[in-house]
Amino acid sequence: MLFAVDVGNSHTVSGIYKDGQLVGNWRLQSRQDRTADELAIRYHGLFQMVGINPELITGFIVASVVPTLETSWLHFARSYLTKLKQSPLAVNHTLKFGMNIATENPAEVGADRIVNAVAAWERFHSPLIVIDFGTAITFDCVNNEPAYVGGTIHPGIGISLDALATRTAKLPRLDIDVTPDHPIGTTTVKAIHSGMLYGFGGLVDRMVQVLSRQLTPDQERARTIATGGMAELIKPYSQTIDEIDTELTLTGLQIIYRMNSKAHD
Repeated sequence: MLFAVDVGNSHTVSGIYKDGQLVGNWRLQSRQDRTADELAIRYHGLFQMVGINPELITGFIVASVVPTLETSWLHFARSYLTKLKQSPLAVNHTLKFGMNIATENPAEVGADRIVNAVAAWERFHSPLIVIDFGTAITFDCVNNEPAYVGGTIHPGIGISLDALATRTAKLPRLDIDVTPDHPIGTTTVKAIHSGMLYGFGGLVDRMVQVLSRQLTPDQERARTIATGGMAELIKPYSQTIDEIDTELTLTGLQIIYRMNSKAHD
């Protein structure tokens, strides 16, 4: 079995693959001070709840945008996953991806962005844009070589809501828990909801249009796939999201592990 972990700034998504099938997955908050021992306590408990024996885990891979947590996860894998067939893998630009990383500085590209691009190419095999709704909203582009050619980064929905609440005197901190009846908000809360949902939906459509002009100049637009916690929320307000796959990063981690593994798990 393969244990795949995607460490984001806000949340950590992890999953167990058996014979290529996802048999268990979890989404937990990312705490930057979490130690390897604390990870062991938490995840061995989660494994037990779904009947997974950690001694059957023979592969491990992590993609992390939080360096301290990457260190903790690698320590956890080396110390507590005793049946690994090879050293635990951490995603970086030196691994095999089945595509080139054609940016000015491949080392600075977020591991999760590369992983998403690999998974999306495996699905489409055509020029594409991955939209990841996380702490930041990222747009990642793959051409038809295939090569990862870069993308754009935007403040996420949660960050934007926090900024409204902390940088203004009268606007409240709220969650997007209801959809607006109309674009024109008739209360402060409705106005914020409308601004977030219609606004970010419009952001998606405009960026897909602009990026497609460079990525696929001879086509109408590139294929798009969205992932991340807010993808389902924004999709009704966008006309350019073709698919949503909340497990896209885990899928990419499994693909990359197999590309860089001596034995499949």
